[in-house]
Amino acid sequence: MSVATTTHLNFRGRAREALEFYRSATGGELTVATYGDLGSDAAPADQVVWGQVSAPSGFRVMAYDVPPARPLERGTDPFFVSLRGDDPEEVRRLWEALGEGASVAVPLAPSAWAPLYGMLTDRFGVTWVLDVAAG
Repeated sequence: MSVATTTHLNFRGRAREALEFYRSATGGELTVATYGDLGSDAAPADQVVWGQVSAPSGFRVMAYDVPPARPLERGTDPFFVSLRGDDPEEVRRLWEALGEGASVAVPLAPSAWAPLYGMLTDRFGVTWVLDVAAG
């Protein structure tokens, strides 16, 4: 038996935009179902009730638009999404792609515990920690 976890991000009307951004950053495949597709009137018909990006590299993220009737409070740093790879060039490529419009908390550089480590918050407010696994 195996178990996999997938980060599921919650947005208010920006899920499709975020998923399209993550698709372009990772080269993954985008799958989206809208509230309209399901015949639901819980949110505007064009908003995402379920979406996912899956890339051949193993990258996977899900997202949806929280319906207006449901509260959405992000808090301060409620989570980080960690991307760890074994290829420094691939990690650098992901760093550059996710860094478009981002604020960098820790520049991507060698650290005491990893050949490369960096932290940024993308333009959707998601904080990403990228590193190269120590060998």
